[in-house]
Amino acid sequence: MPRYTTFIFDLDGTLIDSAPAILASFRSAFDAAGRSPARAISADIIGPPLTETLQLLSATTDAAVIDALSAHFKAAYDGDGLKQTTAYAGVDEMLRALHGAGRALHIATNKRLHPTRKILAMLGWDALFTTVYALDMVTPRLPGKAAMIGRQLDEQGLDRHSAAYIGDRLEDGEAAAANGLPFFAATWGYGAIDRNALRPGWVHLPAPDPQRLLAEA
Repeated sequence: MPRYTTFIFDLDGTLIDSAPAILASFRSAFDAAGRSPARAISADIIGPPLTETLQLLSATTDAAVIDALSAHFKAAYDGDGLKQTTAYAGVDEMLRALHGAGRALHIATNKRLHPTRKILAMLGWDALFTTVYALDMVTPRLPGKAAMIGRQLDEQGLDRHSAAYIGDRLEDGEAAAANGLPFFAATWGYGAIDRNALRPGWVHLPAPDPQRLLAEA
């Protein structure tokens, strides 16, 4: 019996390079709103949910401002913007190898559900994933990634002893730990965790290597 029969993946910075599409859409949102961002729109802002990122970029929590920027962002990103999204080299092969080896694959992402599903379909991955969970899949939205993964485990009846989470940020590792899951730290994306910041027990995954995951499993 393999140790891990289920792999749950983060999306942005782990499976896909969405930085060009996201950054262009943030710039478009501020231009459309006639506002200047309070800080540089650069790859280090990618990862948190949309509302939090817009609050950071605009330096305000004013609901009217954030709602307007959010609407402009969604119009830009959900239309043609997300078409700039690409898979990291080796990721497609990794997912198909794991799926072909009988492992169950799931997504747990801070990204909104609508563009997530569009991107998975665009990349030909929608049939590879058993479930896709996002913070905005329910109203009110889930409070954070740890709660989202916990809900996914419970609702899908996933065994914590045979599941693992793969992500690219400290938040991902902390969310995995909060749910008693082993964590594989992907260090090939823009949100890559510094190897020196890895916590005890976290497994460094320097490349999308299915054999490494299957060997660990």
